[in-house]
Amino acid sequence: MIVGIPKEIKNNEYRVGILPVGVESLKKAGHEVLMEKDAGSGSGIRDEKYLAYGAKIVNSSQEIYSQADMIVKIKEPMPQEYALLRPGQIVFTYFHFAASRELTEAMLKQKINAFAYETLQDAQKNLPCLTPMSEVAGRMAVHEGAKYLEEPMKGRGILLGGVPGVAPAEVVILGAGVVGFNACKIAAGMGANVVVLDINLDRLRYIDDVMPPNVHTLMSNAHTIRDSVLKADLVISSVLKRGAKSPCLVDRETVAKMKPGSVVVDVAIDQGGSFETSRPTTHENPTYVLDGVVHYCVTNMPGAVARTSTYALTNATLPYILMLADLGVEKGIRASYELRTALNMLEGQLVMKEVAETFGLPWKEIKI
Repeated sequence: MIVGIPKEIKNNEYRVGILPVGVESLKKAGHEVLMEKDAGSGSGIRDEKYLAYGAKIVNSSQEIYSQADMIVKIKEPMPQEYALLRPGQIVFTYFHFAASRELTEAMLKQKINAFAYETLQDAQKNLPCLTPMSEVAGRMAVHEGAKYLEEPMKGRGILLGGVPGVAPAEVVILGAGVVGFNACKIAAGMGANVVVLDINLDRLRYIDDVMPPNVHTLMSNAHTIRDSVLKADLVISSVLKRGAKSPCLVDRETVAKMKPGSVVVDVAIDQGGSFETSRPTTHENPTYVLDGVVHYCVTNMPGAVARTSTYALTNATLPYILMLADLGVEKGIRASYELRTALNMLEGQLVMKEVAETFGLPWKEIKI
């Protein structure tokens, strides 16, 4: 199989879909790897490294898309890439279809086989290709939130950890999953007063056991969310429903009552966001102020720390890239539960129920 790695073109996206070791592994398995020139430069990996292990470097993404049987990316195809995709082509990347009807309909029109990192699930219901970027995003969320609490950034002018004689910031984390846990760890370590909300009591018990005394847990419901958000200096939303649009947990009326200069970091924006006032932003223009509240809603947060993120992600994705290359679509989804859960579209047909329900589109269940 010919595996193609185009250079990412999303705003300030510096990650790359494969490492030199991945090229070596694919070549040993009998596959060909096409890399777009400078695809790895943003992650500090020069073309010479890929060439040394057998990749072929080409000058344009058009060459990649026209020749490759499988495209391995980091982020969803951008509008200028839509027409380059071919019917039956495998595309393995983060899609987050439920956040964009335009993307969903465009990929259906191109009749690709869409395998999504974010829905790939193992037998224990873990999300192995989403987890490493959730770890990065959770830790970054606190860094970004602390920065935008500064007065020049339109924030409240609060130091997250406070100082002796001055209270620390109030940090509220919605969701105690991978993002929430990592955000909690960093915020607590910086000395903030942290409140974590979740609907899973067992998860809250775990947080209570392992976190320091400045972390407190609350059962998540409409009342506790509203009360906590109104007291917060920084709110980090990390709620995820696999394959589906994120639930809206905080309405505009509540946002309007938040402290002036408080900050929202909506990590759930990849799946549509958890605040009614959230809309996607970029690393180039990461924030906007609405109702006096600073909103940070960057859809590719880990792209800013590409050297860390690329290695963390490709550690998780390479085994599945190899499996898809070796087996192809039909044999792959028959042989692997993980690949079946990653498949969102099969040659122009939605097979992910949650995406179909989000947009009222038809879908079919994969029968093995």
